[in-house]
Amino acid sequence: MATLESQDKTTDEWNTGAVSVDDYLARLGLSAPPEPSVAALRTLHEAHVRTIPFENIDVVLGRHPGIGLDVIQRKLLENNRGGYCYEHALLFAAVLERLGFTVSRHMARVQPLRPGPYTHMMLLVWFDEGAYLADVGFGAGVSHPLPLRDGAVVEQAGVPHRMHHDGTFWHLQKRNGEEWESLHAFQPIPSRFVDYEVAHHHTSTHPNSPFVGKPVVMRPEREATRKLLGDELVVEHASGEVERTPVPGHELGRRLRELDVELTEEELTALRAELGK
Repeated sequence: MATLESQDKTTDEWNTGAVSVDDYLARLGLSAPPEPSVAALRTLHEAHVRTIPFENIDVVLGRHPGIGLDVIQRKLLENNRGGYCYEHALLFAAVLERLGFTVSRHMARVQPLRPGPYTHMMLLVWFDEGAYLADVGFGAGVSHPLPLRDGAVVEQAGVPHRMHHDGTFWHLQKRNGEEWESLHAFQPIPSRFVDYEVAHHHTSTHPNSPFVGKPVVMRPEREATRKLLGDELVVEHASGEVERTPVPGHELGRRLRELDVELTEEELTALRAELGK
């Protein structure tokens, strides 16, 4: 079981002072919590996932500006764009620390039974009673934090998710019919900023990366998750029903706006060209 001694006490490398907490809270439509608490974490976590989209458009276009906190803040707060896990988690961690929370940053192996690589960034937020997994950058699949406790179950968009400890790794799992599917697995070993620079380079440039070849945009709803995957709109309902709708080129801008991603005309034209539209 992880303990408070697992925390990463080093914060200078994260440049947390660069983040504007006021701008962040304004984008989420929230006021600052009076003090760090589990309830405040839940409120911030859900508001973040429901407000700031998961999207990889800059990766697809080959023009990602990087994962420095100043760059992330400009993109996600000033330009009202979204991002993928490193952008979401680095921003969220900095804001939480500025609000007085104790946070450690970690790497997870995606689809650990296949296995996938250690490329996902997630956070642990520490309280006297234990830690919580905060995973604002895992697509749009995790709207609420989960207690780092074996067997703890929290519904996400109507679908049960749980934490499972196999004796070595913590698994984030999703209920899939009668089975539990492991989405990612991690050990509570704190990471450094350079780890995410390396992972970001791989994820944003390697030809086998799932984020390089096609747009991936995700937005959660109360009982469903909407996704733009390449040129297809996918709606996954908590019931297990999946709707798929082709997105022709002339509808791409509208569909992205419906998912809260607003591109410039130049970016939209470049994206259509990437998709052969």
